[in-house]
Amino acid sequence: MTALPLALSMGEPSGIGGEIALKAWMRRHEGLSPFFVLDDPKRLQSIANALGWRVPIQIVQTPKAALDCFDQALPVVPLSARVESKPGHPDVLNAKAVIESISRAVEMVVAGQAAALVTNPIHKAVLKAAGFAHPGHTEFLAELAGNAQPVMMLTANGLRVVPVTIHMPLKDVPGRLSQETILHQGRILSNALKCYFSLPEPRIAVTGINPHAGEDGVLGREEIDIIRPAIEALLQEGVNAFGPLPADTLFHAEARAGYDAVMCMYHDQALIPVKMLGFWEGVNVTLGLPFIRTSPDHGTALGLAGTGKADPGSLMAALKLAAQMANAHAAAA
Repeated sequence: MTALPLALSMGEPSGIGGEIALKAWMRRHEGLSPFFVLDDPKRLQSIANALGWRVPIQIVQTPKAALDCFDQALPVVPLSARVESKPGHPDVLNAKAVIESISRAVEMVVAGQAAALVTNPIHKAVLKAAGFAHPGHTEFLAELAGNAQPVMMLTANGLRVVPVTIHMPLKDVPGRLSQETILHQGRILSNALKCYFSLPEPRIAVTGINPHAGEDGVLGREEIDIIRPAIEALLQEGVNAFGPLPADTLFHAEARAGYDAVMCMYHDQALIPVKMLGFWEGVNVTLGLPFIRTSPDHGTALGLAGTGKADPGSLMAALKLAAQMANAHAAAA
């Protein structure tokens, strides 16, 4: 359990964020630290009532007050922006509330009032239509953190992966790889594993981008010209990185025992093994921010909204991991 509560943002109001928050509270005795939601309390109560769930909602004005009532009720810090939502039907008018929920949660974590930030999924197209200038959550959080350069890590069932390149066409990946990017992400990953995961000497495996890691240049030179020099530079800085390794032999149980995290060269190379190992337990972690941020590794699930069938497993895993990271950081400090 954390000394301070966790801050949970509302996410897209027409999605499943409210439902999985309610379900997580109903399963709070399964190892969850206290958390509070920045949301419209009437909206959450309406969802609970419609689904027949007995979840008392307690309005709180400060994170500290959430600790006192968490066992008896779900603490909710109310928003100033109004929320009018219909399950499965996003409304651009709710964008202001979604952004306020994230911003205020960050303020509370930065001020030392909350232990960490956990974010429910947002609907990017709706926010963009409302004039939101950022591609997604991570970029917005980076700006709120003073233009940090964050790194995305995903984890499930003990596997931790960092995709060096993320949302881009596969044909563009080779041109976007650089020694500087691999160095930057390797440094942040190594520091995070020490600070938040209690690993004093983390071992970081690095994949190649080509089949068989290029097979000594026969199947491509990215490993020779970009990836291997970056690994050598990381080693010179004291980062225990090794590779480049063929991705197709790196994720079975015996191989996973030989490292603490993997740097992968593109999106699917990293996300497929994580989702195979724990589709309902995957967590998205943003490294490189001056605060802890985790999120469920799924989207808004508009088609499930309002049915009560959404699985809260990934959110619960995100809440548990945020608490573990906060406690590890406090112990290290």
